[in-house]
Amino acid sequence: MFNSPRPTSRSRRKVTRKHKKTLTQVWLKSGRKQPAWILVLMLVLASAAYLVERQIRETHAYAGLPQAHQAWQAETWHRVLRNPGFMVGYSDLRMNPLWVTYRLDAGTPGPIGRRPPTFSADWRTLIRIDHHDYTGSGYDRGHLAPNYAMARVHGREAQLKSFLMTNISPQTPELNRQVWQRIEAAAMDHFVPIKGELWVITGPVFSGFLFGSEVERLSSSWVEIPDAFYKIFIAPATAERPLKVLAFLVPQNVRGNEPLGQFLVSVREIEDKTGLNFLHRLPQDLQDRVETQVLPAPWQLDKVSRQPGRYAQ
Repeated sequence: MFNSPRPTSRSRRKVTRKHKKTLTQVWLKSGRKQPAWILVLMLVLASAAYLVERQIRETHAYAGLPQAHQAWQAETWHRVLRNPGFMVGYSDLRMNPLWVTYRLDAGTPGPIGRRPPTFSADWRTLIRIDHHDYTGSGYDRGHLAPNYAMARVHGREAQLKSFLMTNISPQTPELNRQVWQRIEAAAMDHFVPIKGELWVITGPVFSGFLFGSEVERLSSSWVEIPDAFYKIFIAPATAERPLKVLAFLVPQNVRGNEPLGQFLVSVREIEDKTGLNFLHRLPQDLQDRVETQVLPAPWQLDKVSRQPGRYAQ
């Protein structure tokens, strides 16, 4: 029987090349048909992830995350950064958080973890700010979500995250170690036992144009120095009481031993100074009522207004 000749190595290479070329053509042809489906799938997945993220964010705020009155205005433009226990509205232009919001309750009594030796840069920022940018500046690294409250209520991970530089603003020692510390202590030791549950919105206040020559910054970096700080306490309505709000506005140039009642303001005044809108998901008539009142009596502020701080001199 006559046998057909075996293909030479040269002919085999030709077949192989032809086969590869055919597979490549098939792959390219199919690839031209798939991008539309891939794009649709990516959009669907991204939309689902965004909706889930929005729902999670709302669990860190009462009546909506703070919003800028004027969208895309440079002075109030910020990105939302989620952390265990608290949420941050961070300004990469001011290199400060514009607001921080978190929830407080009685927590679980127990040992509080040790403070980390240094504060940590946050990889999510566009410009890196680290611990040493504040060194020798004359300003303290002021927590907005407090170390103790995060540890007590939300646990060790939240406590460590409170040492991210995105949770920090420059504060004078008299403010940070005295008035601010006294307000934070009053929240955990006095307001929480009275109200049971609190929501807090806190942040800095800046004056002047963002890029103006009068803007003061840390000497070793571009971190803007605020003029004052606000802290808003919200006690949600219960069957026994209506919604209650208490707000403080504290300037940088305090002595430290002033009565806390001296710094009471309305929420509306803080909104006017910051360009932010708080509690925007409440009905408008309720917003107008609670944001324009200054009522310290339901908080029994007189009992702690003159109480000395932990670092009182």
